[in-house]
Amino acid sequence: MKCIAVYTNSFELFSDIFEQVINTPLADNEEKVIEGITVSESGEVPQNYIDKMKTKTEVVVMKVKDSDITILQHRDVFEIFLPEKEKVVMS
Repeated sequence: MKCIAVYTNSFELFSDIFEQVINTPLADNEEKVIEGITVSESGEVPQNYIDKMKTKTEVVVMKVKDSDITILQHRDVFEIFLPEKEKVVMS
């Protein structure tokens, strides 16, 4: 799964920019600032990392309705996990 890290502890700010974040093309390990919030493409993450993080009590787990997008929030970061099929390839 592709991971995009959003560096904020504010759910409100994260919610405001979520659609923009997932629709912004980012290269591997690229960082951008969206509305004052740093966003980073963290590359591919194995499913076992996500499963391990979900078991921690300090991690909030969210799912996006009608998709396979998973969001983990811990400390000052939201991690958005996009399955390969969520990537749109334009030819």
